Amino acid sequence: MPAVPPAPPAGAGAPQAPTWYNAAGAPQQPYGAPAYGDPAGGGPLVPLTPWGAPEPPRRKRGGLVAAVLAAALVAGGVGGGIGYWAADRSDTGSTTVSSAGDPKIASRTPGSVADIAGKALPSVVTIEAQSSGGEGGTGTGFVYDTQGHILTNNHVVASAADGGKLAVTFSNGKQYDAEVIGRAQGYDVAVIKLKNPSGLKLSPLPLGDSDRTAVGDATVAIGAPFGLSGTVTTGIVSAKKRPVASSDGGGSNPSYMSALQTDASINPGNSGGPLLNAQGAVIGVNSAIQSANNGGGMPGAQGQSGSIGLGFAIPINQAKNVAEQLIRTGKPVYPVIEATVNMKDAGGGARIVANGMGGTPAVTPGGPADKAGLKPGDVIVKLDDAKIDSGPTLISEIWTHKPGTKVTVTYVRDGKQKTTEITLGERAGDK
Repeated sequence: MPAVPPAPPAGAGAPQAPTWYNAAGAPQQPYGAPAYGDPAGGGPLVPLTPWGAPEPPRRKRGGLVAAVLAAALVAGGVGGGIGYWAADRSDTGSTTVSSAGDPKIASRTPGSVADIAGKALPSVVTIEAQSSGGEGGTGTGFVYDTQGHILTNNHVVASAADGGKLAVTFSNGKQYDAEVIGRAQGYDVAVIKLKNPSGLKLSPLPLGDSDRTAVGDATVAIGAPFGLSGTVTTGIVSAKKRPVASSDGGGSNPSYMSALQTDASINPGNSGGPLLNAQGAVIGVNSAIQSANNGGGMPGAQGQSGSIGLGFAIPINQAKNVAEQLIRTGKPVYPVIEATVNMKDAGGGARIVANGMGGTPAVTPGGPADKAGLKPGDVIVKLDDAKIDSGPTLISEIWTHKPGTKVTVTYVRDGKQKTTEITLGERAGDK
Protein backbone atom coordinates (compact mmCIF):
# COMPACT_ATOMS: atom_id res chain seq x y z
CA MET A 1 0.00 0.00 0.00
CA PRO A 2 1.62 3.35 -0.98
CA ALA A 3 2.70 5.68 1.78
CA VAL A 4 1.49 8.72 -0.15
CA PRO A 5 -1.76 8.68 -2.17
CA PRO A 6 -1.73 9.90 -5.75
CA ALA A 7 -2.57 13.52 -6.37
CA PRO A 8 -5.81 14.76 -7.92
CA PRO A 9 -5.83 15.79 -11.53
CA ALA A 10 -4.87 19.37 -12.18
CA GLY A 11 -7.64 21.79 -11.32
CA ALA A 12 -9.87 19.10 -9.93
CA GLY A 13 -9.58 19.57 -6.22
CA ALA A 14 -10.42 15.87 -5.96
CA PRO A 15 -7.52 13.43 -5.48
CA GLN A 16 -7.38 9.99 -7.02
CA ALA A 17 -8.17 6.86 -5.05
CA PRO A 18 -6.29 7.34 -1.75
CA THR A 19 -4.55 5.12 0.74
CA TRP A 20 -6.71 5.12 3.86
CA TYR A 21 -5.42 5.53 7.40
CA ASN A 22 -7.16 5.08 10.71
CA ALA A 23 -7.28 7.62 13.52
CA ALA A 24 -4.00 6.34 14.93
CA GLY A 25 -2.23 6.96 11.63
CA ALA A 26 -1.84 3.30 10.73
CA PRO A 27 -2.68 2.20 7.16
CA GLN A 28 -5.99 0.46 6.76
CA GLN A 29 -6.87 -1.88 3.89
CA PRO A 30 -10.06 -0.63 2.22
CA TYR A 31 -12.93 -3.04 1.62
CA GLY A 32 -14.99 -1.43 -1.10
CA ALA A 33 -14.13 1.96 0.39
CA PRO A 34 -13.69 3.75 3.69
CA ALA A 35 -15.76 6.42 5.31
CA TYR A 36 -14.61 8.96 7.79
CA GLY A 37 -16.24 9.28 11.15
CA ASP A 38 -18.62 11.95 12.34
CA PRO A 39 -17.31 15.30 11.11
CA ALA A 40 -18.11 16.68 14.53
CA GLY A 41 -16.20 13.95 16.31
CA GLY A 42 -13.46 12.99 13.86
CA GLY A 43 -13.91 9.28 14.39
CA PRO A 44 -11.77 6.54 12.89
CA LEU A 45 -12.07 5.31 9.36
CA VAL A 46 -14.50 2.49 8.76
CA PRO A 47 -14.84 0.37 5.62
CA LEU A 48 -17.82 0.84 3.37
CA THR A 49 -19.17 -1.29 0.60
CA PRO A 50 -21.35 0.07 -2.22
CA TRP A 51 -24.21 -2.22 -3.11
CA GLY A 52 -25.27 -3.04 -6.61
CA ALA A 53 -21.86 -4.08 -7.87
CA PRO A 54 -21.55 -7.50 -9.54
CA GLU A 55 -24.07 -9.89 -8.16
CA PRO A 56 -23.05 -13.42 -7.13
CA PRO A 57 -24.22 -16.20 -9.44
CA ARG A 58 -27.87 -16.97 -8.95
CA ARG A 59 -28.47 -20.03 -6.83
CA LYS A 60 -31.13 -22.60 -7.24
CA ARG A 61 -33.97 -22.29 -4.81
CA GLY A 62 -33.36 -25.56 -3.09
CA GLY A 63 -32.46 -23.81 0.15
CA LEU A 64 -35.75 -21.95 0.19
CA VAL A 65 -37.69 -25.07 -0.66
CA ALA A 66 -35.94 -27.04 2.06
CA ALA A 67 -36.80 -24.36 4.59
CA VAL A 68 -40.44 -24.45 3.59
CA LEU A 69 -40.53 -28.23 3.79
CA ALA A 70 -38.95 -28.22 7.20
CA ALA A 71 -41.50 -25.72 8.44
CA ALA A 72 -44.33 -27.81 7.04
CA LEU A 73 -43.08 -30.94 8.77
CA VAL A 74 -42.82 -29.16 12.10
CA ALA A 75 -46.24 -27.62 11.69
CA GLY A 76 -47.68 -31.01 10.76
CA GLY A 77 -46.21 -32.57 13.86
CA VAL A 78 -47.57 -29.88 16.10
CA GLY A 79 -50.98 -29.99 14.44
CA GLY A 80 -51.13 -33.75 14.82
CA GLY A 81 -50.36 -33.52 18.49
CA ILE A 82 -53.02 -30.91 19.08
CA GLY A 83 -55.56 -32.91 17.12
CA TYR A 84 -54.90 -36.02 19.24
CA TRP A 85 -55.20 -33.98 22.44
CA ALA A 86 -58.54 -32.54 21.35
CA ALA A 87 -59.94 -35.87 20.11
CA ASP A 88 -59.01 -37.55 23.35
CA ARG A 89 -61.14 -35.13 25.33
CA SER A 90 -64.11 -34.35 23.14
CA ASP A 91 -65.81 -35.83 20.15
CA THR A 92 -67.41 -32.54 19.16
CA GLY A 93 -66.22 -30.69 16.07
CA SER A 94 -63.77 -27.85 16.50
CA THR A 95 -64.95 -24.29 15.89
CA THR A 96 -62.90 -21.42 14.47
CA VAL A 97 -63.65 -17.74 14.91
CA SER A 98 -62.85 -15.24 12.17
CA SER A 99 -61.64 -11.76 13.01
CA ALA A 100 -63.97 -8.95 12.07
CA GLY A 101 -62.70 -6.83 9.20
CA ASP A 102 -60.80 -3.73 10.29
CA PRO A 103 -61.61 -0.94 7.83
CA LYS A 104 -58.40 0.91 8.69
CA ILE A 105 -56.31 -2.16 7.88
CA ALA A 106 -58.37 -2.96 4.82
CA SER A 107 -57.82 0.50 3.36
CA ARG A 108 -54.25 0.87 4.66
CA THR A 109 -54.07 4.00 6.80
CA PRO A 110 -52.67 6.92 4.80
CA GLY A 111 -49.03 7.38 5.72
CA SER A 112 -48.56 3.83 6.94
CA VAL A 113 -45.60 1.85 5.64
CA ALA A 114 -47.98 -0.35 3.67
CA ASP A 115 -49.57 2.73 2.10
CA ILE A 116 -46.19 4.26 1.21
CA ALA A 117 -44.90 0.98 -0.22
CA GLY A 118 -48.06 0.37 -2.21
CA LYS A 119 -47.75 3.75 -3.93
CA ALA A 120 -43.98 3.62 -4.48
CA LEU A 121 -43.40 0.04 -5.62
CA PRO A 122 -44.78 0.51 -9.17
CA SER A 123 -42.17 3.24 -9.68
CA VAL A 124 -39.18 1.29 -8.32
CA VAL A 125 -37.30 -0.91 -10.78
CA THR A 126 -34.71 -3.67 -10.67
CA ILE A 127 -31.75 -3.01 -12.96
CA GLU A 128 -29.69 -5.80 -14.49
CA ALA A 129 -26.42 -4.59 -15.99
CA GLN A 130 -24.25 -6.77 -18.20
CA SER A 131 -20.89 -5.81 -19.64
CA SER A 132 -19.81 -6.64 -23.18
CA GLY A 133 -17.71 -9.41 -21.65
CA GLY A 134 -20.73 -11.04 -20.03
CA GLU A 135 -20.16 -9.98 -16.41
CA GLY A 136 -23.23 -8.64 -14.70
CA GLY A 137 -24.79 -7.24 -11.57
CA THR A 138 -28.13 -6.26 -10.12
CA GLY A 139 -29.18 -2.99 -8.55
CA THR A 140 -32.17 -0.72 -8.13
CA GLY A 141 -33.47 2.53 -9.60
CA PHE A 142 -36.65 4.58 -9.63
CA VAL A 143 -38.71 6.53 -12.15
CA TYR A 144 -37.43 10.11 -12.24
CA ASP A 145 -39.75 11.67 -14.83
CA THR A 146 -42.45 10.87 -17.39
CA GLN A 147 -39.90 10.87 -20.23
CA GLY A 148 -38.59 7.51 -19.08
CA HIS A 149 -35.50 8.57 -17.13
CA ILE A 150 -34.47 6.31 -14.26
CA LEU A 151 -32.24 7.57 -11.42
CA THR A 152 -29.73 5.14 -9.91
CA ASN A 153 -26.08 4.79 -8.78
CA ASN A 154 -23.18 4.97 -11.19
CA HIS A 155 -21.70 1.74 -9.84
CA VAL A 156 -24.94 -0.09 -10.67
CA VAL A 157 -24.70 0.61 -14.41
CA ALA A 158 -20.98 1.26 -14.94
CA SER A 159 -20.29 -2.24 -16.25
CA ALA A 160 -22.83 -1.77 -19.06
CA ALA A 161 -21.80 1.76 -20.02
CA ASP A 162 -19.43 0.74 -22.82
CA GLY A 163 -21.16 -1.68 -25.16
CA GLY A 164 -23.02 -3.59 -22.47
CA LYS A 165 -26.72 -4.23 -21.90
CA LEU A 166 -29.21 -2.82 -19.42
CA ALA A 167 -32.56 -4.37 -18.55
CA VAL A 168 -35.13 -2.69 -16.32
CA THR A 169 -37.88 -4.71 -14.65
CA PHE A 170 -40.94 -3.14 -13.01
CA SER A 171 -42.88 -4.55 -10.06
CA ASN A 172 -45.52 -5.98 -12.45
CA GLY A 173 -42.84 -8.12 -14.09
CA LYS A 174 -42.64 -6.18 -17.35
CA GLN A 175 -39.09 -5.71 -18.61
CA TYR A 176 -37.62 -3.04 -20.89
CA ASP A 177 -34.23 -2.37 -22.40
CA ALA A 178 -32.48 0.82 -21.32
CA GLU A 179 -29.49 2.96 -22.20
CA VAL A 180 -27.11 5.11 -20.15
CA ILE A 181 -27.78 8.85 -20.53
CA GLY A 182 -25.02 10.07 -18.23
CA ARG A 183 -22.81 8.97 -15.34
CA ALA A 184 -21.06 10.85 -12.54
CA GLN A 185 -18.50 8.61 -10.91
CA GLY A 186 -17.49 11.16 -8.29
CA TYR A 187 -21.07 11.60 -7.10
CA ASP A 188 -21.99 7.92 -7.74
CA VAL A 189 -25.10 9.06 -9.64
CA ALA A 190 -26.30 7.85 -13.02
CA VAL A 191 -29.33 8.43 -15.24
CA ILE A 192 -30.57 5.78 -17.66
CA LYS A 193 -33.55 5.88 -20.02
CA LEU A 194 -36.02 3.23 -21.12
CA LYS A 195 -36.00 2.22 -24.77
CA ASN A 196 -39.41 2.13 -26.47
CA PRO A 197 -41.62 1.87 -23.35
CA SER A 198 -44.74 1.61 -25.53
CA GLY A 199 -47.97 1.77 -23.56
CA LEU A 200 -46.15 2.16 -20.24
CA LYS A 201 -47.64 4.73 -17.89
CA LEU A 202 -44.81 6.17 -15.82
CA SER A 203 -45.39 7.58 -12.34
CA PRO A 204 -42.30 9.47 -11.11
CA LEU A 205 -41.67 9.28 -7.39
CA PRO A 206 -42.15 12.65 -5.65
CA LEU A 207 -38.88 14.23 -4.52
CA GLY A 208 -38.56 15.58 -1.00
CA ASP A 209 -36.16 18.13 0.48
CA SER A 210 -33.20 16.33 2.04
CA ASP A 211 -32.00 19.56 3.68
CA ARG A 212 -35.14 19.58 5.82
CA THR A 213 -34.82 16.03 7.10
CA ALA A 214 -34.09 15.61 10.79
CA VAL A 215 -32.40 12.89 12.78
CA GLY A 216 -35.14 10.53 13.93
CA ASP A 217 -37.38 11.01 10.89
CA ALA A 218 -38.91 7.75 9.65
CA THR A 219 -37.44 6.18 6.51
CA VAL A 220 -38.56 3.50 4.05
CA ALA A 221 -36.05 1.82 1.72
CA ILE A 222 -37.11 -0.12 -1.38
CA GLY A 223 -34.84 -2.25 -3.53
CA ALA A 224 -33.69 -5.67 -4.66
CA PRO A 225 -31.35 -6.99 -1.95
CA PHE A 226 -29.60 -10.13 -3.19
CA GLY A 227 -31.91 -10.01 -6.22
CA LEU A 228 -35.14 -10.09 -4.16
CA SER A 229 -37.01 -7.37 -6.03
CA GLY A 230 -39.58 -5.18 -4.32
CA THR A 231 -38.18 -5.62 -0.82
CA VAL A 232 -39.32 -2.95 1.65
CA THR A 233 -37.48 -2.11 4.89
CA THR A 234 -37.98 0.65 7.44
CA GLY A 235 -35.92 2.68 9.88
CA ILE A 236 -35.03 6.25 10.75
CA VAL A 237 -32.57 8.93 9.72
CA SER A 238 -29.70 8.08 12.06
CA ALA A 239 -27.45 11.01 11.16
CA LYS A 240 -26.95 13.75 8.57
CA LYS A 241 -23.89 15.10 6.76
CA ARG A 242 -21.93 11.90 7.28
CA PRO A 243 -18.77 12.22 5.10
CA VAL A 244 -18.42 9.02 3.11
CA ALA A 245 -16.01 7.79 0.45
CA SER A 246 -16.99 4.59 -1.35
CA SER A 247 -15.67 2.52 -4.23
CA ASP A 248 -16.82 -0.51 -6.17
CA GLY A 249 -13.64 -2.33 -5.19
CA GLY A 250 -12.54 -2.59 -8.80
CA GLY A 251 -9.78 -0.02 -8.66
CA SER A 252 -11.94 2.90 -9.74
CA ASN A 253 -11.68 6.31 -8.13
CA PRO A 254 -13.80 6.72 -5.00
CA SER A 255 -17.09 8.56 -4.82
CA TYR A 256 -17.69 11.17 -2.14
CA MET A 257 -20.90 12.15 -0.43
CA SER A 258 -22.12 14.04 2.59
CA ALA A 259 -24.58 11.26 3.28
CA LEU A 260 -27.81 10.63 5.09
CA GLN A 261 -27.26 7.72 7.46
CA THR A 262 -30.13 5.29 8.09
CA ASP A 263 -30.69 2.08 10.00
CA ALA A 264 -33.19 0.82 7.42
CA SER A 265 -31.86 -2.51 6.20
CA ILE A 266 -29.78 -2.02 3.01
CA ASN A 267 -28.03 -4.96 1.36
CA PRO A 268 -26.30 -5.84 -1.93
CA GLY A 269 -28.77 -4.97 -4.69
CA ASN A 270 -30.34 -2.03 -2.83
CA SER A 271 -27.95 0.41 -4.52
CA GLY A 272 -29.70 3.11 -6.49
CA GLY A 273 -33.03 2.55 -4.78
CA PRO A 274 -35.03 5.30 -3.07
CA LEU A 275 -34.89 6.21 0.59
CA LEU A 276 -38.34 7.63 1.34
CA ASN A 277 -39.68 9.73 4.19
CA ALA A 278 -42.97 9.27 6.04
CA GLN A 279 -44.78 11.18 3.31
CA GLY A 280 -43.52 8.81 0.61
CA ALA A 281 -41.16 11.38 -0.93
CA VAL A 282 -37.59 10.49 -1.92
CA ILE A 283 -35.00 12.02 0.42
CA GLY A 284 -31.98 9.96 -0.69
CA VAL A 285 -30.50 7.43 -3.10
CA ASN A 286 -29.21 4.37 -1.25
CA SER A 287 -25.55 3.84 -2.04
CA ALA A 288 -23.38 2.13 0.60
CA ILE A 289 -23.26 0.36 3.95
CA GLN A 290 -20.65 -0.20 6.59
CA SER A 291 -19.16 -3.67 6.71
CA ALA A 292 -18.82 -5.17 10.18
CA ASN A 293 -16.21 -7.77 9.28
CA ASN A 294 -13.71 -5.85 7.14
CA GLY A 295 -14.57 -7.69 3.99
CA GLY A 296 -15.95 -10.98 5.24
CA GLY A 297 -19.23 -12.02 3.72
CA MET A 298 -22.45 -13.47 4.97
CA PRO A 299 -23.24 -17.10 4.18
CA GLY A 300 -24.25 -17.56 0.56
CA ALA A 301 -23.21 -14.03 -0.43
CA GLN A 302 -19.75 -14.88 -1.76
CA GLY A 303 -17.89 -12.41 0.43
CA GLN A 304 -20.52 -9.68 0.42
CA SER A 305 -21.60 -8.49 3.83
CA GLY A 306 -25.13 -7.75 4.88
CA SER A 307 -26.80 -4.92 6.75
CA ILE A 308 -25.81 -4.09 10.31
CA GLY A 309 -28.04 -1.03 10.42
CA LEU A 310 -25.50 1.47 9.06
CA GLY A 311 -26.62 2.49 5.58
CA PHE A 312 -25.74 5.64 3.63
CA ALA A 313 -27.73 7.50 1.00
CA ILE A 314 -26.88 10.37 -1.33
CA PRO A 315 -29.13 13.30 -0.32
CA ILE A 316 -31.76 13.77 -3.01
CA ASN A 317 -31.09 17.52 -3.33
CA GLN A 318 -27.58 16.72 -4.53
CA ALA A 319 -28.67 13.73 -6.62
CA LYS A 320 -31.33 15.86 -8.33
CA ASN A 321 -28.83 18.57 -9.28
CA VAL A 322 -26.50 15.95 -10.74
CA ALA A 323 -29.33 14.16 -12.56
CA GLU A 324 -30.53 17.38 -14.21
CA GLN A 325 -26.99 18.11 -15.40
CA LEU A 326 -26.62 14.59 -16.80
CA ILE A 327 -29.95 14.80 -18.63
CA ARG A 328 -29.00 18.16 -20.16
CA THR A 329 -25.39 17.47 -21.15
CA GLY A 330 -24.58 13.83 -20.38
CA LYS A 331 -21.62 14.94 -18.24
CA PRO A 332 -21.28 15.86 -14.57
CA VAL A 333 -19.92 19.18 -13.33
CA TYR A 334 -17.96 19.34 -10.08
CA PRO A 335 -17.33 22.41 -7.91
CA VAL A 336 -13.62 22.79 -7.07
CA ILE A 337 -11.23 25.06 -5.17
CA GLU A 338 -8.23 23.98 -7.27
CA ALA A 339 -5.98 23.03 -4.39
CA THR A 340 -4.37 19.67 -3.63
CA VAL A 341 -5.05 18.41 -0.10
CA ASN A 342 -3.57 15.56 1.91
CA MET A 343 -5.88 12.54 1.79
CA LYS A 344 -4.28 10.22 4.34
CA ASP A 345 -4.47 12.24 7.57
CA ALA A 346 -7.71 12.45 9.51
CA GLY A 347 -8.76 14.42 12.54
CA GLY A 348 -6.75 17.63 12.12
CA GLY A 349 -8.36 19.09 9.02
CA ALA A 350 -7.60 19.12 5.29
CA ARG A 351 -3.99 20.22 4.76
CA ILE A 352 -2.98 21.74 1.45
CA VAL A 353 0.14 19.82 0.44
CA ALA A 354 3.45 21.62 0.72
CA ASN A 355 4.51 20.72 -2.80
CA GLY A 356 2.56 19.66 -5.87
CA MET A 357 2.62 15.93 -6.59
CA GLY A 358 2.74 14.39 -10.04
CA GLY A 359 3.16 17.76 -11.68
CA THR A 360 0.02 19.18 -10.08
CA PRO A 361 0.56 22.45 -8.19
CA ALA A 362 -0.50 22.56 -4.55
CA VAL A 363 -2.53 25.69 -5.31
CA THR A 364 -3.39 26.35 -8.96
CA PRO A 365 -2.27 29.86 -9.93
CA GLY A 366 -5.29 32.06 -10.57
CA GLY A 367 -7.69 29.40 -9.23
CA PRO A 368 -10.33 29.90 -6.53
CA ALA A 369 -8.05 28.93 -3.63
CA ASP A 370 -5.24 31.14 -4.94
CA LYS A 371 -7.56 34.11 -5.35
CA ALA A 372 -8.79 33.59 -1.78
CA GLY A 373 -5.24 33.75 -0.46
CA LEU A 374 -4.76 30.10 0.48
CA LYS A 375 -1.21 28.74 0.40
CA PRO A 376 0.58 25.37 0.63
CA GLY A 377 0.63 24.19 4.23
CA ASP A 378 -2.65 25.83 5.20
CA VAL A 379 -5.02 23.51 7.06
CA ILE A 380 -8.72 23.93 6.23
CA VAL A 381 -10.81 23.21 9.35
CA LYS A 382 -14.21 24.56 8.38
CA LEU A 383 -16.35 25.13 5.28
CA ASP A 384 -19.21 27.46 6.17
CA ASP A 385 -20.60 25.80 9.32
CA ALA A 386 -19.33 22.28 8.56
CA LYS A 387 -16.30 21.04 10.48
CA ILE A 388 -13.58 19.65 8.20
CA ASP A 389 -11.46 16.86 9.70
CA SER A 390 -9.88 15.41 6.55
CA GLY A 391 -9.37 15.73 2.80
CA PRO A 392 -12.31 13.46 1.88
CA THR A 393 -14.56 15.39 4.27
CA LEU A 394 -13.60 18.63 2.51
CA ILE A 395 -14.43 17.14 -0.90
CA SER A 396 -17.75 15.76 0.38
CA GLU A 397 -18.75 19.20 1.63
CA ILE A 398 -17.56 21.09 -1.46
CA TRP A 399 -19.55 18.74 -3.69
CA THR A 400 -22.81 19.59 -1.91
CA HIS A 401 -22.55 23.04 -3.54
CA LYS A 402 -22.83 24.26 -7.12
CA PRO A 403 -20.01 25.90 -9.09
CA GLY A 404 -20.06 29.66 -8.61
CA THR A 405 -21.26 29.41 -5.00
CA LYS A 406 -19.43 31.53 -2.43
CA VAL A 407 -18.31 29.66 0.67
CA THR A 408 -16.54 30.76 3.82
CA VAL A 409 -13.37 28.80 4.57
CA THR A 410 -11.72 28.73 7.97
CA TYR A 411 -8.09 27.64 7.96
CA VAL A 412 -5.02 27.52 10.19
CA ARG A 413 -1.67 29.00 9.16
CA ASP A 414 1.36 29.11 11.48
CA GLY A 415 -0.85 28.22 14.42
CA LYS A 416 -3.28 31.09 13.82
CA GLN A 417 -6.85 30.63 12.62
CA LYS A 418 -8.01 32.78 9.72
CA THR A 419 -11.09 33.09 7.50
CA THR A 420 -11.51 33.78 3.80
CA GLU A 421 -14.22 33.57 1.16
CA ILE A 422 -13.92 31.35 -1.93
CA THR A 423 -16.01 31.36 -5.07
CA LEU A 424 -16.08 27.74 -6.22
CA GLY A 425 -14.79 26.94 -9.68
CA GLU A 426 -15.90 24.04 -11.84
CA ARG A 427 -14.61 20.98 -13.62
CA ALA A 428 -16.66 19.14 -16.24
CA GLY A 429 -16.55 15.37 -16.55
CA ASP A 430 -14.83 12.58 -14.64
CA LYS A 431 -11.08 12.20 -14.85
